[in-house]
Amino acid sequence: MNSPSSTPKASAKILDEATTSQTSASTESQPSYVKLAMRNMVRKGGKSLTHFFLTTFGLLAVLVGLAFLTR
Repeated sequence: MNSPSSTPKASAKILDEATTSQTSASTESQPSYVKLAMRNMVRKGGKSLTHFFLTTFGLLAVLVGLAFLTR
């Protein structure tokens, strides 16, 4: 008369499995911020390196300038 799938425990188990599979699918489909940043850097490699070296040069210039001002 009562099939096992119509019991409350069986239907709750089916819902839990469906929710778990949806949660894991949505987690896997979104790449992490690190992966996105690395992909962006590879795509725009020249611009990223230029900005890196400009930042390094600017920071060194500020440090050398402060060293001359404070001696």
